[in-house]
Amino acid sequence: MNEMLSARELKALKAFDTPTICNALEVVAPKRRLYGYTTEPLRCVYPDLEPIVGYARTGTIRATQPSGRDPDADRDVRVGWYRYVDEGPKPSIVVLQDLDGARAGYGCFWGEVNSHVHRGLGALGVVTNGSIRDVPMNARGFQMLAGSVMPSHAHVHVVSIGGDVTVAGMAVSSGDLVHADQHGAVVIPHDVAREIAGAAKLLARREAVIIGASRRKGFDWRVLQDALSKAADIH
Repeated sequence: MNEMLSARELKALKAFDTPTICNALEVVAPKRRLYGYTTEPLRCVYPDLEPIVGYARTGTIRATQPSGRDPDADRDVRVGWYRYVDEGPKPSIVVLQDLDGARAGYGCFWGEVNSHVHRGLGALGVVTNGSIRDVPMNARGFQMLAGSVMPSHAHVHVVSIGGDVTVAGMAVSSGDLVHADQHGAVVIPHDVAREIAGAAKLLARREAVIIGASRRKGFDWRVLQDALSKAADIH
C-alpha cells in the first residue's frame, strides 16, 4: 500500500478542477499525457458539486442477466462489497465497471439507498460506465459520474470486488488516488501526488500572464507573442 496523503494534502488537490490536475500531470509525469484519465463521455449528475479526491474502491457489476447465485449467496457478496468499501482507505471514490458491454447501464446499482450507504461508508462519489437513478433523492453531496440515467435496477449484481477495472477509458486499480469533477476523472500516481499542487500553481501563473494580456486594450498577435515568451520564463 502506498503512503496515504494527509488531510491537508488531499484538501490541496481538491482546490483544483480535474482539467487542471491533468495539466499538472503533464508537467510532473509527462508520460501520462495519453492515459490515466477518462476518455469516453460520462454524465455528471451533479455538476455544481466541488471536485472530489479519494482512494479507489473498485469492482464490477452486471444487470442484463441474473447472477446465478441463490439469494443468500447474493446477499453475502453484497455484504462483502460493503465490507471492502468500509475497510479500505478513506476518503474513497468508487470506480465500478459495468460488464454488460453495449448494454452497460441496463440496470442501476446506484440510487437513493446505495448513495446513502456508500456515503456512510466513507465514499465521496462514484465513477461508473453503468447507470444511476433516483436523481432528486440521492445522498446530498455524493458525486455521480455515470454512463447513463435509467429507471430500473433489472438484475444488477456485484460480479467482482477489488482488482483492476476500466471505466470510460480510464484504467484504475484498487487503492489508486482518483480526482473527479464534472469534467471526468483522473488517476494521480502516488509518487507524484505531492508535486501536483506546485505544478498547478506554476501553470496558473503562466496562464495569468497570457489571459491578462488578452484583456488589455490593443491586444494583438504581437502582444500575445510577447506574453507567451514571458509566460515561458516563469518557473
